[in-house]
Amino acid sequence: MRPYEVMVIFDIGLEEADIRQRVDRVHELVRSNGGTPGSVSTWGRRTFAYEIKHRTEGYYVVLEATAEPATMSEVDRFLALEDAVLRHKVIRQPDHVAGRAAAKPRRRPAPRGEAPRAGTSTANAPAPSPAAAVPAAPVGAVADSEVEGGAEQAPIAAAAAESAGTDAAAPSGDAAPPAS
Repeated sequence: MRPYEVMVIFDIGLEEADIRQRVDRVHELVRSNGGTPGSVSTWGRRTFAYEIKHRTEGYYVVLEATAEPATMSEVDRFLALEDAVLRHKVIRQPDHVAGRAAAKPRRRPAPRGEAPRAGTSTANAPAPSPAAAVPAAPVGAVADSEVEGGAEQAPIAAAAAESAGTDAAAPSGDAAPPAS
């Protein structure tokens, strides 16, 4: 079921009872095909910007309904065949305009190397790169293994800092531009 709005311009020569009868016919058509008719807003008599079928004025009515597309196609056909209708337009309303809650936004997987946001699923997230698996050392910090004499950890910390876009050898106050 989708929300629709139908704008109808009736011939000004019709009486209000005839207009009401045709509006009721549209509501009955929607109801008989499983839809739900909504509110009716009568705008009344309005002057056209240009002549339509040799008329300079028309009686405007806006109908709302929630129905399937096939039902609204039938309403469109009915209004096209009605001689008293000068113009009509069936418009599908967006869900947020019709007062419905917006659908949940699609979640994009986190780019490579970034941790997923809180509350998001990691089932479809890409696997992190090997350099991102190692926590990056802060700029200017010395790895614990370097202090204890473990030289094998230094290349890994440098690679992690490089993937984070910083230079491990730069002092803490100066950030070196990324290597090109």
